[in-house]
Amino acid sequence: MNVHKNARLTPSGRALLAGRVSSGWTAKAAAEAAGVSLRTARKWIGRHRRGDERRHHDRSSAPRRCPRRVCPSRIAEIERLRRQRMTGPAIATQLGMARSTVGAILRRLGLGKLKALGPKVEVIRYERAAPGEMIHLDIKKLGRFDVAGHRATGDRRAGRSKRAGWDFLHVCVDDASRLAYTEILPSERKEDATAFLERALAWLGRHGVSVQRVMTDNGSAYRSKLFRQALLTAGAHHVRTRPYTPRTNGKAERFIQTSLREWAYARPYSSSDARTAAMRPWTDAYNLTRPHSGIGGLTPWSRVNNLLGNDS
Repeated sequence: MNVHKNARLTPSGRALLAGRVSSGWTAKAAAEAAGVSLRTARKWIGRHRRGDERRHHDRSSAPRRCPRRVCPSRIAEIERLRRQRMTGPAIATQLGMARSTVGAILRRLGLGKLKALGPKVEVIRYERAAPGEMIHLDIKKLGRFDVAGHRATGDRRAGRSKRAGWDFLHVCVDDASRLAYTEILPSERKEDATAFLERALAWLGRHGVSVQRVMTDNGSAYRSKLFRQALLTAGAHHVRTRPYTPRTNGKAERFIQTSLREWAYARPYSSSDARTAAMRPWTDAYNLTRPHSGIGGLTPWSRVNNLLGNDS
């Protein structure tokens, strides 16, 4: 028997306690001598008097009875009905079973949600061989604020910045190296989107990256004549994502999620201006020092240098 390290009584101690009461001690006196509560003493005294064979030992914690297991044929019937797209409650009603039991079986079969019955969308991963073969552009809308909000104060009713407007995070990510260029601009209109493209192309060019293709979603700014003309001037081909399929532009989407987690929401800012001021240092750290799991633990700057042949 495994006795708890803090247990006051062992089986021999329990027998001694009960024996003292049998010899004339009071239950209270025996409990005090054993260093246990009166309630505990009476429990062992009562078991001793009933004369159970293992009256001085702990009882098993196993349940006296277990629910009957559902037979395999019934589980197969539940799966068959589920594959006919029946809901869990409907299956339970038809088979005369508890909803909780049917729900547990469906979760164990991996069919807890109806979407599990549909074919899985094939994940197509790709990566360009050289920097500049493809860059990804995207925009994220962020609310402006001039006083600390609920992330800093913990109170959603205090510190509201009414009619403060919006900031727009414009991002450019190179497909092959994950090298990123970002700006926060006052709008997502064609003028700002086109100016951002031109500055991003110039920034990449200064680092030896010549852009061949630009991937964007189907936003109005990216479909404008102004944006198209900027691409023609740069000699870059425009590639658009499939409608309602943001994963097509997955590298930009992934970068935005990383930036939100590690920069925009990483700490409470006193204002959106303070958040904007922290954006450039974070982007520099992302490019220069932060290892990227998608490129073998290298930093984007190391990867672009390797691909361009600048590093051995």
